Amino acid sequence: MKSKQEQRSEETKKQILESAGKLFATKGYDAVTIREIAKDAGCSHTTIYLYFKDKEALLHELSMPSLLELNQQLQQISKMNTLSAEDKLKKISLEYIHFCLQNRNMYDIFFNAKSSRVDEEVPELAINKLRLEIFSLMKLIIRECLSISNEEQLLTLSRIYYYQLNGILSTYSYQHEPLDVLMERLTPTFDIAIEILLLGFKEKLK
Repeated sequence: MKSKQEQRSEETKKQILESAGKLFATKGYDAVTIREIAKDAGCSHTTIYLYFKDKEALLHELSMPSLLELNQQLQQISKMNTLSAEDKLKKISLEYIHFCLQNRNMYDIFFNAKSSRVDEEVPELAINKLRLEIFSLMKLIIRECLSISNEEQLLTLSRIYYYQLNGILSTYSYQHEPLDVLMERLTPTFDIAIEILLLGFKEKLK
């Protein structure tokens, strides 16, 4: 059984994370200070440093569990031998879209705060290593779809694919329609978007 002090400590940490997440989502990661988080959480800024080394540690704690879960789901899809490469890409795309819309207040923080380039070989931050792993998985499936060996071309086309995903997210991130209803209504459109994109890629590669 936890002592009252341990319970208070857990509650304080939870409140700090909630405040950080709320402020990151509304103001953007770069604009938020530790003092602002402390004020919102109802504690001193020195208290935050008892639990978190710095703002990057807060970002890590807020983002990594969700991103790890997403990565695991995408890895499972990529290993489905019963699916064609194109169907894998559709399924991965839908999973990514669903995840981001489910976390519409935070997905920009999950993927973009303190982000590195997708072609950076050894990112410094653990969160960027995980982001790169997710992007690399998408790139691998695109390679399967297109049978492409040129790494520079593959990276360019993978970036274009990723731009399309984020275009979808920017279109629907402010929708108040229930997520399940939206996904059921628009999944056929999203699938066609991937089909058309791949057709364009194949034509370009001829």
